[in-house]
Amino acid sequence: MRIVFKPLLMAMVALVSAPLALADAGSESTQVHERAGSITAIAHWQIQSSDKAQQSGAEISKAGFSTDGWYSVSGRATVMAGLLENGTYKDEFYSDNLQAVQVPDASGNLFVNPWWYRTEFTLAETPRGAHTLLRTNGMIASADVWVNGHLVADHANVAGAYPVHDFDVTPWVRAGSNVLALSVHPGDPRRSLSIGWVDWNPTPPDNNMGPWRGVDIVQTGPVALRFPHVTSTLSLPDLSNVALAVKVEAQNLDAVARETTITGVVAGVSLHKTIHLAPNETQTVAFTPRTDAALNLSHPKIWWPIGMGDHPMYSLQMTATVDGATSDKVEARFGIRSVTSQLTKQGYRQFFVNGKPILIRGGGWAPDMFLRDDPKRMEAEFRYVQNLGLNTIRSEGKLENERFYDLADRYGIMILAGWECCDKWESAAKTGGSPWSAEDEQVAKDSMSSEARLLRNHPSVIGFLIGSDNAPPANIAKMYVDTLHAEDWPTPIVAAASDQGTAETGPSGMKMAGPYAWIPPAYWYADKLGGAFGFDSEVSAGADIPRLEDLTRMLSPQELEALWRYPQVRQYHASAAWSPFSRIDDFDTALAARYGAPKNLADYVAKAQLENYDNVRAQFEAFNAHMDAENPSTGVIYWMLNNAWPSLHWHLYDYFMNPAGAYFGAKKANEPVHIQYSYDTRAILLVNQTLTDEHGLQVTIRMRNLDGSVRYEKKLHGIDLEGNHTRQLETLPALGDLSRTYFVELELVSADEKPVSRNVYWLSTQPDTLDWAHSNWYLTPVTHYADLTALQSLPGEKTEVSATIEHEDRGNVVTVTLTLPAWSKSMALFQHVSIRRADGNLALPVLWSDNDVTLWPGESLTLTAHIAEEGNAPPVIEVSGWNVPTQSVPVSVARRKDASQEKTP
Repeated sequence: MRIVFKPLLMAMVALVSAPLALADAGSESTQVHERAGSITAIAHWQIQSSDKAQQSGAEISKAGFSTDGWYSVSGRATVMAGLLENGTYKDEFYSDNLQAVQVPDASGNLFVNPWWYRTEFTLAETPRGAHTLLRTNGMIASADVWVNGHLVADHANVAGAYPVHDFDVTPWVRAGSNVLALSVHPGDPRRSLSIGWVDWNPTPPDNNMGPWRGVDIVQTGPVALRFPHVTSTLSLPDLSNVALAVKVEAQNLDAVARETTITGVVAGVSLHKTIHLAPNETQTVAFTPRTDAALNLSHPKIWWPIGMGDHPMYSLQMTATVDGATSDKVEARFGIRSVTSQLTKQGYRQFFVNGKPILIRGGGWAPDMFLRDDPKRMEAEFRYVQNLGLNTIRSEGKLENERFYDLADRYGIMILAGWECCDKWESAAKTGGSPWSAEDEQVAKDSMSSEARLLRNHPSVIGFLIGSDNAPPANIAKMYVDTLHAEDWPTPIVAAASDQGTAETGPSGMKMAGPYAWIPPAYWYADKLGGAFGFDSEVSAGADIPRLEDLTRMLSPQELEALWRYPQVRQYHASAAWSPFSRIDDFDTALAARYGAPKNLADYVAKAQLENYDNVRAQFEAFNAHMDAENPSTGVIYWMLNNAWPSLHWHLYDYFMNPAGAYFGAKKANEPVHIQYSYDTRAILLVNQTLTDEHGLQVTIRMRNLDGSVRYEKKLHGIDLEGNHTRQLETLPALGDLSRTYFVELELVSADEKPVSRNVYWLSTQPDTLDWAHSNWYLTPVTHYADLTALQSLPGEKTEVSATIEHEDRGNVVTVTLTLPAWSKSMALFQHVSIRRADGNLALPVLWSDNDVTLWPGESLTLTAHIAEEGNAPPVIEVSGWNVPTQSVPVSVARRKDASQEKTP
């Protein structure tokens, strides 16, 4: 089933023989801001392989060196990302095209030798005593740094994906044009502390080599300020007072002593201190309530996670003055909140935010496979997390830049950061693994320091995992913990994402018992392995199948045919060839057994959407159900939130950001106030993820046969529901004459009869049976499958659809009403609504209030969607469903609304 994409292979040959993008030396010089305290990012480079650019660093970093034939790339581009920017490769994510880049041709592998990054920057005339610093923000894997013909640092000193290094290049720069050149050495995550992808996706051909977090030019006076931060000690449980402690590092860059005045403002409080700095001395300048009583604040604004309150932020500005002139300025933003954790009596980690226990509900983050920096996409992904109702993102390595954490602060999304599994990061922790050298340990320590400084001010960051699949060995664990403490790390330090511990951290309180591949929805309610108890650090039912339009963008016709007809065939877009996840036959077997053998690709995709919705919803709902249990669920991280490339596995939304069944199943389960069914006990529960008590709720419960007839109905009134708790309402009766496939329909409305939550389940009187005794690390086999095949017999129905669009200052709101006429003979199951623009493309990203919805005759449902404003022509609504033929409906334009009236779903 493999395809050789010859045009891409030829492009690779062309890359070696004749560059495709041309750049002129000095044509894109970066203008450096001249004021003290300014930080100017290098915006662009010219890059070339050292196989072609064989001159010395001294020559390449001098003015006048010709970069004709080099590739012009953006400031944070890895080598592969830069080549893609230049159009060197086309459709790199289609089928197995990427393999053509990974397999060297006759000219050799492009990425085994260093690549040159060269740029020019312009400095203004600076006052006497000014200094210019060069800041590298992480390098994969390492680099020699040259400025104007001088070697500033070699690759032994600029190594690792995360360490931030400042170099005073004042002696080698001048007013006017200057040249910076990096000789970037190849990365290999098995041998360097960089970034690896394990079985998430194919290994990038260049191993992500390059200055992936960028390089900055910093202007300062004789005294530089670094690493400003604020720690807060909040009174619990009343939250009425907070004690702030402010620190900043002052560094004398001169060979003479300096008297320096440090001033600042934090949360409206003015700070002032004069210090003496010996030549080249560095001091940490601290302000506490003991020195500045005003740092005891009353009634502060408290930062809360999403769903529990607002997310206010405070600011800190600090200035160093020398001889009456500004020498440097720094600033930081921070939030006031308390994060602690403790172990339950069963030994699992429970997080508390501002004294309140919180059920962690999140997903595992993946950046772009080539580490391409896309601010608009990153914010769109945070809006998806918000729309999903999740409260947490786990970053297993591949830690992002500061923008990521700024967005998390703004949206109230908690971040569990930590180092990645496998590769070099965990080689010393594995039996038979290679121990680290002294140089490795230094890079790891520098990485830990830099990440602590980056993360510690952000209220969204609630902990750091110093290990993933394995806790680090004793000496490395101690180094990590000592380093974090030295940087005033304020939140829990966790040994690993697995059930391990270290002397410094104690037990992790986490479990990593699977599954990672298909299991039935009932699995999640079990008291075994990955069931809903304790803290599951990474877990899901494996395959998440994108919608049909996305599958055709990523798979060849042969791969599409294999997807539904030949489940034993390895899928390149599933996982690495060595991985048990390179095929999705367990998913396909279950799909055919439960829903019926697929008749064609469209039928396969339709059944997969139903299955993904049901399973993902059950996973999150099981953890909801057990949050108040004797052995409580304390956290669940869906593996994964997103993908680094188009994938058939592990995502709540796909690479194309087209929400599908998994997305809407998660969104349904994570409603702030929610009604749900329990697969283990048949209980009906209410869940309140907010801190607000609800009163006077009303519930309707129905059990329906396949033909839609109501076999059981009950209405409940005047229900109260405590904030941050669950409440069981009743257990469904065992009815003897239910159809083999039946439905449970649940409705929750407020005291004033406004809709709060609606949930529909398709169930079988024949349950799935799990073979627990033969479980392995990634799945539990099934001996008998639930029978939902009767869904195939539902007669076709047509829904009435109406839609309007309102133009708002910050985008458009589309309102869609679906109605199944009362005279209809059957239900309309699992209707999916899409929005297509005038050019026929889907309107993405999109934020729906709900989707993949089910109606019975006489029922109506109104959905809303937020999309970006684009073009003047109104879009078209497309509705399809399990037994509903696809129809397109024009959208009428409603009156314009002010931004102040907007409500995001």
